[in-house]
Amino acid sequence: MTEQDLTTTADGQLDAVTRSVTTTDNGRTFSIVAGLSQSYDTDIDDLWEACTTADRLARWFAPVTGDLKLGGTYQIEGNAGGTVKSCDPPHGYTLSWEFGGEVSELTVRLESLDSDRSRLTIEHGADVAADRWTEYGPGSVGIGWDLGLLGLAHHLTTGASAPAESTQWVHTDQAQHFMSDSSRRWADAAVSAGTPEALARAFEMRTTAFYLGTEGDEA
Repeated sequence: MTEQDLTTTADGQLDAVTRSVTTTDNGRTFSIVAGLSQSYDTDIDDLWEACTTADRLARWFAPVTGDLKLGGTYQIEGNAGGTVKSCDPPHGYTLSWEFGGEVSELTVRLESLDSDRSRLTIEHGADVAADRWTEYGPGSVGIGWDLGLLGLAHHLTTGASAPAESTQWVHTDQAQHFMSDSSRRWADAAVSAGTPEALARAFEMRTTAFYLGTEGDEA
């Protein structure tokens, strides 16, 4: 995979994804579900393999080890681990997502649109402390999933064998704009879900600064 190849895939990728946010105010916590959906020019069986086998996951997402079947445990290198809670090949699965002492839930659904086109939908749900939700909002997980779906789109289109975040592309201006625009779109989704505009723009700014490594810089 060349940087130029990824540059081509990244152009327009954010427009290809539908995002949603649902929020429930529980007082001290918020129940949040961040959702993403994208269609691909491949059949559901190929998409299922790309989303469930260690060899394919390492080529667009990250190295994953463990017993990738119902009731089995998994570990993403340098990231979350957990348990496979449900599995319905090739239509979807749910995982516990355990990272940093916190547990959330990931739901993955696949839908066949026709013989050579299918749709992937990801929902990442968690109960989040109220102060953390108002600090970072859905972009705190959403930007990472946008980068993951970029890697998947690139893998399915070109056969690429490395996640976007592991390439030199991630240090380019285009990557910086990609993450900034992803953050903005997640704030937009939060506003559509009922978050006050001023709050959504505030956590958009903080989340963007976190991903770009500019926290503490003066405006």
